[in-house]
Amino acid sequence: MKVKLLAAAMMAAGLALAGCASHRDNAASGESRSAGEVTSDAALTAKVKTALATNAGLGTAADVNVQSYRGVVQLNGFVPTQEDIQRAVDAARKVEGVSRVDNNLQVKPQS
Repeated sequence: MKVKLLAAAMMAAGLALAGCASHRDNAASGESRSAGEVTSDAALTAKVKTALATNAGLGTAADVNVQSYRGVVQLNGFVPTQEDIQRAVDAARKVEGVSRVDNNLQVKPQS
């Protein structure tokens, strides 16, 4: 139940942040995304975050930032073990709509 509530909250936050207007991604290249593309990226990010928490079991043990852009998901941050990195990448790849996963995860240094 908590996972479903978390997923719903993350989806709502992503959609709220997406806005209604066109979003300029790269002013130098003139590239921009429509409101629908921004919303799709936000929804994909929320789905990947949910998959990391549920399927990869990375809940609070990890500090992972997820960003999505046109189907490409970037994972940044720290996880407890090398196995957690692989589980996170595998879970992200299985999410519908993900075309590629860029993995920038690292194992947390031991203190």
